[in-house]
Amino acid sequence: MQSLFHLGRYFMMLGSLFNSKPEKIGMYWKETIRQMNQIGVGSLLIVGVISLFIGAVTAVQFAYQLDGQLTPIWFIGYIVRDMMIIELAPTFTCLILAGKVGSNIASELGSMRTTEQIDALEIMGVNTASYLIAPKIIAAVFIIPFLVILAAGLGITGGLIASVASEVPKEEFYRGLYTWFEPFNVVMMLIKGTIFAFLLTSVSCYQGYYVKGGALEIGAASTRAVVNSCILILIADYLIAAILL
Repeated sequence: MQSLFHLGRYFMMLGSLFNSKPEKIGMYWKETIRQMNQIGVGSLLIVGVISLFIGAVTAVQFAYQLDGQLTPIWFIGYIVRDMMIIELAPTFTCLILAGKVGSNIASELGSMRTTEQIDALEIMGVNTASYLIAPKIIAAVFIIPFLVILAAGLGITGGLIASVASEVPKEEFYRGLYTWFEPFNVVMMLIKGTIFAFLLTSVSCYQGYYVKGGALEIGAASTRAVVNSCILILIADYLIAAILL
């Protein structure tokens, strides 16, 4: 029953985002841009570094599996490309952001709730769900797919660097990159990135928006935001793969 309660309240929160028309679009626009900068630019370094090494590790491990086998060496480029585009770039990027961005969102909204800032805005007639939550979701859904694209590119680059360091000819890696390329895989990557962005942001907003108590409860809400977001991302990953493939 508790799960149904939270599920119902979550959808009610999403519905309340559209209950009233914003009086000052400029305020919402500025907040959305600020969130884009905080979510996107603030996450470039960690996403870039992790993606680079994930691609490198994928290439090294697959090269190890090919050692002594009859499989052509250019399969390394093919595997790194498809693994990064189809699975590793969208999933790992959003799992990372669930920990970094999700916990930050839950803490921010939780602090506003416990210090009664949200209550003050509601007394002034502000649709707090729309003003505080909508810009975060819009910013994440717009900017996170770009981070996913960056992660895929850097992952493939990391795979290339690791392959060359392992004495795999660069031309063979490029051959694998160009072989059996399916443009739909890029579409699926962007679909995953968009859905994962919505899930991690909306779940984190829900956990922070309905916090009750003090500092301990804010910490617990941040933890729940990360855990629940990661679980939902993995479930959605399976469902998207099952439906689209």
